Amino acid sequence: MDLVEKSLEVIINNQSKSGAFIASPSFDTYAFSWLRDGSFIANSLDQYKKYDEAEKFYRWVNDVINRYSDKVNVIEDKISRGERISRKDYLNARFTLEGFEEKKEGWGNFQLDGYGTWLWAVSEHIKLTGKTELIDEFHNSINAALKYIKLLAFYPNYDIWEENYDKIHTSTLACLYGGVKAINDYLKKDEVTKLANQIKTYILTNCVEDEHFVKFIGTKEIDSSLLWLAIPFNVVDVSDDIFKNTVKKIEDDLFVDNGMHRYKKDTYYGGGEWILLSAWMGLYYKKVNETEKAEAVEKWIEKCATEEGYLPEQVCLHPNDETYYPKWVDMWGEIASPLLWSHAMYLILKSK
Repeated sequence: MDLVEKSLEVIINNQSKSGAFIASPSFDTYAFSWLRDGSFIANSLDQYKKYDEAEKFYRWVNDVINRYSDKVNVIEDKISRGERISRKDYLNARFTLEGFEEKKEGWGNFQLDGYGTWLWAVSEHIKLTGKTELIDEFHNSINAALKYIKLLAFYPNYDIWEENYDKIHTSTLACLYGGVKAINDYLKKDEVTKLANQIKTYILTNCVEDEHFVKFIGTKEIDSSLLWLAIPFNVVDVSDDIFKNTVKKIEDDLFVDNGMHRYKKDTYYGGGEWILLSAWMGLYYKKVNETEKAEAVEKWIEKCATEEGYLPEQVCLHPNDETYYPKWVDMWGEIASPLLWSHAMYLILKSK
């Protein structure tokens, strides 16, 4: 089975008419479209010149942001008056496939990462297609996203795993910097340059402990998503000493037999190895010309595919705590498979 072709098929077949990508078609909890996941999924299609399908997603997000952009003005007004911002004021991290807020109680919807990731993905799409007219077409949504980021970039919010709502997360800040910096290649606005510089300075000043980047401010722990600082968001270069120290810790603490854990204390489905994060390690190895290691990661991912050619969210070959696996199965069912983000990151890895 050609897993590249199968991955493209899985993604395209699970794009709704609206343009949204369902996170996983077989996992009820993931029957929504996340801005973050979807932006990486659309970017994977861009790598294979599936530009129309990718752009459908970018346009879907444009419509979603425009639909709810009044919230950004409410937040701005509340901040100026020193009033408390409530949960209902924030823009959501995930939406129904039709582009509306979902109202499930208890879900960590205040996540900023998706708005930065969308700005970055749109910028990459323009770079590949030359469609600079999208900057004008998306004028309102781009400005709303930038204002939202400017207002809340340094507020505690849920991380990329929908956890730790009371922390400020390094990988979230990386998403914001990457998006702001990338879109300003086309906007060329001084105030946007200033915002990008503020975020980068904040990361370098506050998100380093013991000569390595940390999962969130106030800890010395790491997270494999710290790879995003260099790939793809370019906060630092892969040659940066602090980043190299971080990669070494990730390799030592989280990377086992070519499979990548999220973080040491992860117990979601036992805390197994995530396909998409393993692909990120492969991208790093390709970037630093460690070809054999990158190839080993590719082969490991391919071995994780099911008989149908589906890539799951994670596999539990070396779980952090296997006693948690049946607890999650009882609560939500078996691990999500296929996960479109897993397929997307495999495609991106193979394209480089």
